[in-house]
Amino acid sequence: MTSRRTFLGSLVASMAAPMAGCGGGIGSYPEAVWGIHGTKPGWLHKPRVAAFDAEDQLYIADLTDRIQVFDRDGNFLRHWRTPDLNIDGPSGLTIDRHGRVLVADTHFYRLLIYDRDGELLFQIGDGVQGSTPGRFDYPTDVVIDRDGCFYVSEYGENDRIQVFSPEGEWLRQWGGHGHRPGQFLRPAALEIDDQDRLYVADACNHRIQIFDTAGELIDVWGSRGAGPGQIGYAYDVDMGPDGHLYVCEYANCRVQKFSVDGESLGTWGRAGRGPGELNNPWALAVDSRGAVSVIDSNNHRVQRFRI
Repeated sequence: MTSRRTFLGSLVASMAAPMAGCGGGIGSYPEAVWGIHGTKPGWLHKPRVAAFDAEDQLYIADLTDRIQVFDRDGNFLRHWRTPDLNIDGPSGLTIDRHGRVLVADTHFYRLLIYDRDGELLFQIGDGVQGSTPGRFDYPTDVVIDRDGCFYVSEYGENDRIQVFSPEGEWLRQWGGHGHRPGQFLRPAALEIDDQDRLYVADACNHRIQIFDTAGELIDVWGSRGAGPGQIGYAYDVDMGPDGHLYVCEYANCRVQKFSVDGESLGTWGRAGRGPGELNNPWALAVDSRGAVSVIDSNNHRVQRFRI
């Protein structure tokens, strides 16, 4: 089944107003723009999180508590709902190397692990809000390391990272509420590279922190602002096949590309509703071809571009 959608290819996008940008090789226009505001299958209502699988199928969760699956051009493929409904929906979604769909079911204080067709395999967390080891305040994202252990970020009173075994047993934690290196103010998203370095989008500290799997701080970079290398609320982070890190900035309405050492390599986007403009984007996902699909949340759509 294919949903009705809006799609602007390069010919239509080339008619859009020029965009502000900095750095070399930045595309001024999106390759594609798609999405219809609504709650029908294939439509989007304030999408919040997204991830590509190995086949470049895009999984998106929105405020209707649906996980919807599209091809990279926005053709609707399938969907399912999380077990319980909440007006804010999940805040994190990852496709792990086993093809499982890992969902941070934020307002029900748990992680949901699905297969790619929506069958619930198991969950981590008992669904009771708390600060004791193994319970969550508001989980925001989850990734796994090479050993299959789960790393979970959460905000609220806890502002920490918890680590669980592949079977879901609690192992350790680090972090805490604050501004100092190693502390967090709303750790909104996670990424882990092939060397098991964990990148944390420390949203309200406007920075990226990098840790090893034991929780030892490796590096921290970024400061509040709108200039190159500065960040305005890092809400999501993803690593492309080029080994560079892409950061979704909620307040700056843009995506910024970084080297793993924190050097800014360019930005894309500005506030607005036209093609190439963003309205408080919450998330992004990089496909196998290196194109970045931005979850343009308050415009209820997805835009694909390259930096």
